[in-house]
Amino acid sequence: MGDSVHNIRTFAEEYLAAATGPDHEDYLALFHDDAAVHDDGRSRSGLAEVRRWREETPDVEYDLLEVAGTPAACRAVARVSGDFPGSPVTLRFAFERDARGKITVLTITP
Repeated sequence: MGDSVHNIRTFAEEYLAAATGPDHEDYLALFHDDAAVHDDGRSRSGLAEVRRWREETPDVEYDLLEVAGTPAACRAVARVSGDFPGSPVTLRFAFERDARGKITVLTITP
């Protein structure tokens, strides 16, 4: 596994750990102030909307299946399970990140 793929996998693992952690501030710290999240047919822009979206998201568990891409534009595939209809489901996470590694765009699709 090359350095780039290792770094992307580490980022994806950190993202999923923060997403399931109890501290929403740790999760929000991964995002740029003007970040956009596209999930479940809706788009949210800016940290306030990302915070609201995170607070509305049910608690789930992730099983990271694969990662690919570059540090600036990477993709992860994870099996997501929890208390929601259709669980478990496999979701794709597409991340765009700035030079500091902050998420600028997150798109989640089935």
